Amino acid sequence: MQRNVVIATIAAAALIGGGTATAIAVTGDDETVAKKTVAVSNDDNNRDGTDNTDDTPQDSAEDQAARDKDEDAEDKAENAADAKAGQITAADVIRAALQHTTGTAVSADLDDEGTTHVWEVDVLTNGGAWHSIQINPANGKVLGSHTEKDNDGDDAAETAQIRAALKGSSVTAAEAAEAAAAKGTVTSVDLDEESTDQAWEVDTTAADGTGSDWRVNPDSGKVTADRSND
Repeated sequence: MQRNVVIATIAAAALIGGGTATAIAVTGDDETVAKKTVAVSNDDNNRDGTDNTDDTPQDSAEDQAARDKDEDAEDKAENAADAKAGQITAADVIRAALQHTTGTAVSADLDDEGTTHVWEVDVLTNGGAWHSIQINPANGKVLGSHTEKDNDGDDAAETAQIRAALKGSSVTAAEAAEAAAAKGTVTSVDLDEESTDQAWEVDTTAADGTGSDWRVNPDSGKVTADRSND
């Protein structure tokens, strides 16, 4: 009976203070027959299994890989939803926008607006005004439009740069979308007017949700993989 009291008492002290404790087990009133060492840790981090600072580099790498995998899965699911929503091709969406507002289509993006998807097409008119046209991805009908305002005073310079990039170009945004459509469902078309090798940037989504980036030459229409994000 005394043996159990001694061990329990010292183990309890070790729980409070942490570290190790040596308990003396007694079989009778006078005879000591054994010593027992009890190692106890009071590290809360180890107890709940989170934020363990003792993780090895391999553990950390595995944790990061798991998070990356989850993010990839989420991205694929989102891409697949975008592709499914885009029943009207990007090229047809751009043509519908130009029928509504005369000018040059500079970009088209399939945006997720909460529970619905909407195509946003930016058109630069001959007079230099910017219009944003919203297109229903299910039937290609125009949902609305508005004129973009120059809130930061940079539109004039940007517009001049875009006009310079488009000058002499033989490939339109709609044609760039058609060229890249062989790679998957087109969900975005945008003019890259800032790079030295100016091109149409096109995003596509495969049936499994895998997204890919492409560059379409504005003169030849040749499609190449966009390696700038690798």
